[in-house]
Parts: sequence; structure tokens; C-alpha cells
Amino acid sequence: MSPTAATKVLIIGYVWPEPRSSAAGGHMMQILQSFLDQGWDLTFSSPANEGEHKEDLAALGIRECPIELNNSSFDRFVAELAPDIVLFDQFMMEEQFGWRVEQHCPNALRVLETSDLQCLRHARHQRLKDFLKGDTDEDDFSPLFAQAPAQEFQHMAETDLAKREIAAIYRCDLSLMISEVEIQLLEQQFRLPPALLHWCPLMLDHLPDEFPPFEQRAHFLSIGNFRHAPNWDAVLWMKNRVWPLIRQQLPGAQLHLYGAYTPPKAAALHNPAQGFHIMNWAEDALQVMSAARVCLAPLRFGAGIKGKLLDAMLCGTPSVTTPVGSESMSQDDLPWPGAVAESASALAAAAVRLYQDQALWSQAQADGARLLEARYRQQVHGPALIQRLHHCRQHLEQLRRDNFTGAMLRHHHHKSTQYMAQWIEAKNRPAP
Repeated sequence: MSPTAATKVLIIGYVWPEPRSSAAGGHMMQILQSFLDQGWDLTFSSPANEGEHKEDLAALGIRECPIELNNSSFDRFVAELAPDIVLFDQFMMEEQFGWRVEQHCPNALRVLETSDLQCLRHARHQRLKDFLKGDTDEDDFSPLFAQAPAQEFQHMAETDLAKREIAAIYRCDLSLMISEVEIQLLEQQFRLPPALLHWCPLMLDHLPDEFPPFEQRAHFLSIGNFRHAPNWDAVLWMKNRVWPLIRQQLPGAQLHLYGAYTPPKAAALHNPAQGFHIMNWAEDALQVMSAARVCLAPLRFGAGIKGKLLDAMLCGTPSVTTPVGSESMSQDDLPWPGAVAESASALAAAAVRLYQDQALWSQAQADGARLLEARYRQQVHGPALIQRLHHCRQHLEQLRRDNFTGAMLRHHHHKSTQYMAQWIEAKNRPAP
């Protein structure tokens, strides 16, 4: 099979992309741009309602087609479209629509975009909750951050979410993984074949030549979608532990927190007298990041890689984060562009040093530029993704023969899902 400029791609999104609201939305747009660069014919569909900050895909030449759950109208839609590649955005979309795609387009390459490994994120969240119940120092989280891969596996393997998510990875022909740490976890602990996984991190098509200097910047900044549980936990930790320690040393310091979909519980934390400002959604995240002197991202749990920290590097803004925040974002021969710490006191001390020490701050800015160049260039990862998809299409029959576990899971899952979906559709059909 020889892919051509007429390659048809159907993307089935859990939500419509919002690149200015989340790293996941930004990553989806980077993938779509890689496809557009090939001249491919793209259709984006989703059963979700359109969000407030949805990207205008039609303006990019991408068809937008709403779809319904548990409705045979999708069968007609996908059969008529006859895509060469189907990309499921999050494993729940593969669960819902995978059997329909296989039934009506059996030769389409089925690809899963994970954004992050959700079962890892949820397992870490539960570990944090258990940790906080114990008799422990709530400022020092080094025991949590020191979890070995085997321990991560044990926590994840016990959950239904892991069984669902990893089964979906097996059922697809290829899964796009944003984190090398997650690839290692899947290959070494869960024993997934490397042929099913492809490293596809966040991608930047333009790296800046210069940044606003130290003396033109002011304030600390934190940014992230308030609906995302790791971000909300970080906001609370900043409010209760980290920020008070910074203010003790810098009484006039200001922290600006930006995030999409600000809930009332976040707005209630706004306290100018404490220098703690809830700023709601940022129309231009890079603009506010470029004006800040230091980015704070004290994440106590999470997975994937962090768009806010990549934005900080892109804006020349040093960042202070935890091992979870920096996970899979750097490499051994390059220092982190700021500081990585495991306790509230260490995070605060590092933030104050960066805020006051211009030489240290400038070195961190330069470290970020080197890291961007080394790991995140669209010109490297975009073509690598396209090449991998070409290879999978050309060797699809062999790849599926080699993935008997996936075939077995498809057989059992798709049959049960098909019957359940047909039952729900019949149940919802109006009475004659």
C-alpha cells in the first residue's frame, strides 16, 4: 500500500480541540498540522459539545463532523468516508467507535493518541490521597516522587482503568505516546510490544531568537486548565504551603494564576492582599508567560509531559517544578531550565533565588533554549510520525498477525460493545 497525497484521515475526538486551554489540545493541533503538511484529507469528528475555546478547524481546511454515541448513523458516515487512517483521541473513543471502524473500514490503520497515560495519572492521584492520610510531613513529598517503575506498575495494575486503557492500546495498530517514561513503563512492566508504541512529544515549529530580558519582567505565574485535577491540586498546594513561604522572603511578590474554565472554588481563592491573583483564562498564554519572571508548577501528581513548562521554555521563562512536572521533559546531558524540588520549602527557596539572581535566571533561560532545540522540534518529530504511519500501513497485515493479543481483545470487546450499543440505540429509539 503506497500512501499518497489523497490519504484520508478521520480523527475521533473525545472533545473538540482547544489548543489555548490545554496541552492535549495543543498536541492534537500539532499532529493535525503534521498531517496537513502532507496534503492529507482530514475530517475531525466528536460526540462532545463545542467548548468555549474550540479551534476553528474549518479555517484550516479540516472538515468538522459531529457524531453521536451508540448510533448507527456513524456506520454510514464512516463507510462513506472510507478513511485510510482513523485516529482515536483518548482510549474511550476507541472503546466506543473501534468496533464500528473495524466492521466498516477493516483496512484502515487504527491509531490511538493517548495525550497522557490516564491510568498512571489516576494511580498517582490515589497514592497522593493515601499519602496525605498518613502521619507525614505535608511539605515533603520525596517518598511519592521516588516511586520505582515496578511500584508504579503495582499501583496501576490493580485498577480497572489500566485494564481498559492498555486493552485499547493493544487493540490499535499504533499508539502515540507523549512521554518516554510511559513508553518504558508499558514495555518493561506491562510487556507491551514496542511495535505498538511511538514516541510523539509536544512539537514546536518555531523557536524564538530572543526573549524579553530579566529587567523587563515581573511577578510569578502559574497556568493550567482548572478542570484538570493535577492543576487544581497544585493551585491548592501553592495557596496553602508554597506561596506563603515565598511571600515571607519577598513580601511584595505577586502570583498570577491563569486557567481556562475557572470554577467558583478557584475564584474564591483570589486574594490581592496576599499577592495571590486568580486571573481566569489567558487570551494569549505566551504573552503572559513572556511577561513573567518565574513560572511555578508544583505538581504533586500527573502523567504525560507539561505544556505549561514547554511554554515557559518557549518564552524564556525559568520554571520551578517537581519531579512529576519535569518527568520525561529533559535529558541527562541537559540541566532543567530552572529548578526541580520535592518539598514546599525547597520549591519556595528555588523560586526566590531565580526571581532575585539575574545571572542564575539568565543561565536557566539559556538552558531552556537548548532543551527546546534538542527535544521538541516539529521538523524532527512530525516527519518521524509520518514515516511511522507509512510503515504501519505498508506492513499492516503482518503487524496485526504479530499482535494476537490485540486481535483477541478486539474479538471479545467489540462483540460485547456492539451488542450493548445496539441495545442502547434500540432502547432510545422513539416508540412507533
